[in-house]
Order: sequence, then structure tokens, then C-alpha cells
Amino acid sequence: MRILSWNINGVRTLPQYHPWNTFTSFQAILEHLKADIICFQEMKTSRSGLSRCAALPDDFEAFFSFPQNKGGYSGVAVYANSRTVIPLRAEEGLSGILQPKPPLTSDDRISRSYPCAHEIELMPDEHGSTPSDFAALDAEGRALIVDFGLFVLINVYCPNETSDARLPFKINFHVMLQDRVEKLMNEGREVVVVGDINVCATPLDHCDGHLASNTATFYDHPARAWFHRWLSPIGCMTDAVRTFWPGRKAMYTCWNTKISARETNYGTRVDYILVTPGMLPWIKHGDIQPSLKGSDHCPIYIDLHDEITTDAGERLFLRDVLPIDKNREDLPRLAARRWEEYSGKQKLLSMFFEKGNKPHPPSNSPLSSLSPTPDTQLPRDYSGAAQPNHTQSAILIPSPNSSLRSRNAACASTSQLPEPLLQSNPSQSRQTEPPASSTKRKSSDNAAKKAPKKLKGGQSKLSSFFAQPTVSHPCSQEISPSEVTDYQDYIDSDHQLALELAASLENPLSQGLATSATPSASQSKAAWSQLMAPIQPPNCLVHGEPAKEHTVNKPSSNKGKTFFLCSRPVGPGYDKGKSERLREEVDHRYRCNFFKWGNDVRREAKDKFSAS
Repeated sequence: MRILSWNINGVRTLPQYHPWNTFTSFQAILEHLKADIICFQEMKTSRSGLSRCAALPDDFEAFFSFPQNKGGYSGVAVYANSRTVIPLRAEEGLSGILQPKPPLTSDDRISRSYPCAHEIELMPDEHGSTPSDFAALDAEGRALIVDFGLFVLINVYCPNETSDARLPFKINFHVMLQDRVEKLMNEGREVVVVGDINVCATPLDHCDGHLASNTATFYDHPARAWFHRWLSPIGCMTDAVRTFWPGRKAMYTCWNTKISARETNYGTRVDYILVTPGMLPWIKHGDIQPSLKGSDHCPIYIDLHDEITTDAGERLFLRDVLPIDKNREDLPRLAARRWEEYSGKQKLLSMFFEKGNKPHPPSNSPLSSLSPTPDTQLPRDYSGAAQPNHTQSAILIPSPNSSLRSRNAACASTSQLPEPLLQSNPSQSRQTEPPASSTKRKSSDNAAKKAPKKLKGGQSKLSSFFAQPTVSHPCSQEISPSEVTDYQDYIDSDHQLALELAASLENPLSQGLATSATPSASQSKAAWSQLMAPIQPPNCLVHGEPAKEHTVNKPSSNKGKTFFLCSRPVGPGYDKGKSERLREEVDHRYRCNFFKWGNDVRREAKDKFSAS
């Protein structure tokens, strides 16, 4: 049996990458991972935004935890292969506060006790206050707990330290996680914690951990100090993957994609599978899968033995201690298969848009008025010679014209069109004739409706766009010859500007030469070639190599601007700048701290061109 954990950085973005974009269903994606229990972090979706194929794979039971207030943020999921294992119970969150409706009964709960804020030493925030409960810590959809009999699985996505103000939230979440594990262990349960812890356990797990300045102060950070105390040999949890690779370097699981750090394996190891001591005999192997792309993290996994022999000589089989033959109808209430929207009792919005019998358009709809019926007839004053062929479309496609002719057509009045071709049948009008008492009032209303609406200046009727423009009937607003001249000048402005610019750039008189002032065709071509050619990137100051152009994508006043950086890849000891990297620790084999705005590069190129 394999347990796999992966921060996928968005369930909707994963299928956009290879090889996941080659699969036709989410079931196929899960099958490709070749694991029995799959734990995802950073789902970045909501219950309403989750697709049915991701919520109900054919051969997997799914469990989810979504953030309560932030959509497209955080979120964790657990998929269990129903052919090999079926969960017994499941809970959302670590504190026991998050409950479905109706709340879980004592038989549905995994634990008898839960973390309490007043029993744990928490880190105060910037105002010196500590949380009175864990509701806020559990509101971001960061934890799922699933009972598999042999062990209790906790899938977590721990907070990242995005700012100093976020540090207390991060530390308090870690402390709540630790307390929940301890309470489960006190109840005699074995625990497997998987997910993105967002902490490096040792300097070996950090790309710059080998630098002297980092090694000396590595455990000064509160989160690293807490993690160091929780792991063995000090604490009760064992890093299962590191157990099989104790001295392996560069075993990273996360990379900064903004600086293309994965190309040189300049990353960190923040994804873990932690187990309590009782689970160690069952673990057969563990490793990372950096070859699987699709996220800024890579999957990690452990494999379990099919059977073990205890110290007392007893043989235990995995199939006997895991719930394999459990009925799928008795799934935990948190399972997606038991959601109301998938139970057939609650109608989904998509059900109202399913394809059915195509309704016929009503008699008074525009579609029905395009073909004559027995209740419609042509106007009496419309001559038969001018009648169009009603078997064809009544819409005329305007032929392409010049801009001036289009302007005449836009000004043309709709009086060029005949009266409406379709008119109500008098017999039908008599059937719907109003009573005599209200005839006067009704007739005045009808007259007001039939009166043509006066259009505002510059406004055209919709029918005018389907009328074929004619030059024999110009509109009353004539175009003066001066406007025609101005329009012709506007059309030729680009060409004239190009000629003048070429002449000014290569004018021999401006260079003090006694030759003709008219530039030749070759001179103009050379000038335009220099102007329109892409700007040559500058060379970085350390390596003397052409820099690489980037664009600012972060929302700010500089968004959309281009800048140049050293083209070499990042790596251990690359130059982050004097404020972040000691000069004696800089490794010049990797990127230097060269930076220049694109505007400055263009300005320098322009000055150089003018000087030449």
C-alpha cells in the first residue's frame, strides 16, 4: 500500500500540465499517481466550484476541507482507493469545532478529546493577545483527519509566514496540530501526519543551509525550533522519508518557480510524512518524486509492508488490520459521495440547463415573423414588383465600402426601407378589438406606440446597419470638400510621417555633407531597420553575458514594465544583493545581482544611436 502527499497548487491548474493534460478524467489522474491513499494540499477551490469528476471519482472516496471565507485559497483533500481501503471515520479541522449539519455523534467522531486554547501555550500577536479558541485557525481549510483503523491520517497544509504579523498564526497552528496528535496517542492511536508543513527540519533541507551564516542561526526561527523539538530524537514524530535517506543532499520538494529555481534544484524540503513510533515497523520505503511536474511542489510517498512480524513473533497482515471489505453505503458523513448535491435529493443549477426538446418559438417572437403565415399579409400599397423573395433571408449583408461611403450609409435615414413587410391580419385585429368604452383611450395609446421614436443626435436605428448603402440617395447632411481633403490627409499621415522621419534621420545636410537632401531608398531602409530592430539586451557586470528580459506581473505601479536580470540560473550562494548575501558567501557560478529597467536600456540605446 502506498500513501502519497502532494501540494498541487490548484486542482483546476493541474490538468493544464503534462502529463495530466493527456487524461480525460480526474479518475485517470489519480490512477496515474499509483497510490492507495492520496492527500492533496492547496486545492484552491470551493465546494460549489468543485467539479463532479473531482468530487466523485469512480473508484475513490473523496474527503475535502475548504476555507470558510476565502474562495480559491488553501483547501485539502484525501482520496482513498475503495478497492484497497475504505475509511471508517472522518473529521474536518483539528479543533473539533468544524461540524457538518447535523453535528457528528460520538460514534462518528475520531477522538474523545480535542485541543483547548486555554490548555496550550500560544504565541501572542502584535497586540499581545492570544486567541481564546481555535475557530480562526481552523477556518482556512487546512486540515483533514481520516481514520483508517490501523492509523489515523492527518492531512495538513500549514500556514506560510508571509509577514511578521502572520508568524503567531503559523506557530499557533503548529501547536494545535501537535496537541491533537498527542491526544490521539494518549487514546492509544497511531498517527500519520502528511502534507506541507512549510518548515525546513534541518539545514540539509534548505538550499542555503550549508552556508556558515545560516547554519549558525538555523534554529533561531520559532517555527524551526518547534519542529526540531517535535521530531525524534527529541520529540515523538519520525520523519519517515528521511529515515531511508539520512545523508541525502538536495532532496527538495518545493521550488520558487518565479526565478526558475527548479532547473538547478535550488529549493527546500517542506513536505513531510511523519509517523508515530508504532507505525515504523509497517513502513517499507519512502521517497520523493521530483520528476512529476504540475506544481511548485513534488509528490512524496511511503510504502507499507503487506505483513510484519511483531517482537512477540506474531504475524500481522495489512489486509487484516485495514478496513477493506467495508460497505460503501456506510461511508463517513464527510465523504463527498454523501453530499446532498450528489444524493439525488437536491437539484443542481446545471439541471435546469440540460438539453431537452427544443421549444418552438412563440407566434409573436421575432423568429416566427420572418416567414409569412396565413395571419400575415403584405401592405396594400406595396407593389408586387418591389416585393422581395420571402424564401430568402430578409437581412441584407452590406458590401464592403470605403470609409467615406460607410459614413454616408450610417447617416442614411431608414426611410429608404419599405414599410414593414409583415402586418397583422385585420380579421385577427377584429377578434382582439377592445370594448367601446375604452376604445378612445386605447386608440390614443396605440397611436403613441405607433409614433416613431425620435432618435438622439448621432444615434442610428438597428435596421440602418442592414440596409445596403446607396450613393444615388445621399443624406441631407452633405460632406464638404474640405472634410474629404482632411480625411485623405489622415489616411496618408502614417506614410508621410515615415518619409519625413527617414529623411530627418539620414539627411546628409544635417550631417554637414554637401550632397542632395533627398535620402535614397537604401538609406531609409537602413534607418527604419535600426529603429524597428529589437533592443539588444545589456551585458551583466560580473559575467559579461547578455542579460535576460523579464516583465513585472505583480499588481503595482510598475506592472507591465520590463527589466533585465543576469541570465545565469539561481543556485546555492547566488548573489541576492549585499543586504541578503554576505560577499564571501557569493558563488559567481550562479546569477549575479545585475538589474536594469528596460526604459533605461532603451534610453541608452537611443543616445548611442543619436551619437553615431
